[in-house]
Amino acid sequence: METSSSRQLPGIIRQIITLVAIVGAFVINIISNIFPLGGETIGEISNGLFKDVLIIPANYAFAIWGLIYLGLFAFAIYQLLPGQRQNPAFNTAGYLITFASLAQIAWVYLFLLRQFVLSLLAMLLILVPLIAAYQALKINVEPVNRIRKWCVNIPIAIYLGWISVATIVNVACTLYALNWDGFGVPQIITVVMLLIATFLGDLVRVRRYDAAYAGVVIWALIAIAVRHFSIPVIFVTACACAIALLLRIFIPDQPRPVLDSRSSP
Repeated sequence: METSSSRQLPGIIRQIITLVAIVGAFVINIISNIFPLGGETIGEISNGLFKDVLIIPANYAFAIWGLIYLGLFAFAIYQLLPGQRQNPAFNTAGYLITFASLAQIAWVYLFLLRQFVLSLLAMLLILVPLIAAYQALKINVEPVNRIRKWCVNIPIAIYLGWISVATIVNVACTLYALNWDGFGVPQIITVVMLLIATFLGDLVRVRRYDAAYAGVVIWALIAIAVRHFSIPVIFVTACACAIALLLRIFIPDQPRPVLDSRSSP
């Protein structure tokens, strides 16, 4: 006969694996900045090799990683709670976040080794599991209490928002590394990429009423405008997209449904 402990063991294993993966990704990020492979950090490669890629944001934008990992640590602790041990949503999302964390580690080393095509593949292997985790956790679909909102919904939304933008940037960098010149009109191609990022931000805002995801896109757009302020078409487009998305957050096209979180986990 199956005991209570044996039933809970798979959940405990998942909780530990998720925690270790998140902490591991954080540690690797720190190490890669202190002892970078090839002698250059990710930021130095971006500012050097990819200085002419017009969609790379200003350096300060990457400080968001501190917020992302703070949120992921909150998620890791929340999913460790006994009440989440056999929660089907966390059983699914936990392994997805674990996979994304491992892909994050792979991306760091591939980018530092200048394997940019493979780094793009790794980025997609971060993005896809995050989308699946976002869906599995039913973020902004089901009512949740305040603790879960701040420890789960918002952290995952911020992480997904940044990786969504980072994927677009990674595509641009990879194409640049392959000597693609944007059909001779790189500024126009960059404008298209900015519009795609804005569309994604508004799409998630509309479908999930997710201001956190949209807010990250706005953060990136402003940082792109700051870095490329000397290029009018990029500066104006990035600013206009940021303002438009901000207005869409505060002036929604339909009222947001009220979710009662009093009885939610």
